[in-house]
Amino acid sequence: MSLDTYPVRTPDQLPALLRAFRKETGLTQGELARRLGVTQQTYSALERNAANIGAARLLSMLNVLGVEMRLGRPGPSATVLHTAERDSPAW
Repeated sequence: MSLDTYPVRTPDQLPALLRAFRKETGLTQGELARRLGVTQQTYSALERNAANIGAARLLSMLNVLGVEMRLGRPGPSATVLHTAERDSPAW
């Protein structure tokens, strides 16, 4: 899988993607944790439960991994949430 560009449309996609970027970078969880100023156990929990990471922490992790986040509108074949779905408490 090329990690150059990868569309993320659901939080469930983040754990595998973060793990893949970390491994591609050649960092262990412990090494990445040290760079973020957290314990290995904390980083491991963040990587497993990436859907619960705040934006600031996610951006810090991506920065250490050398990954840039880009936001844009999806192409015509992408699934777009309807307003009712977007405004639901689960979203």
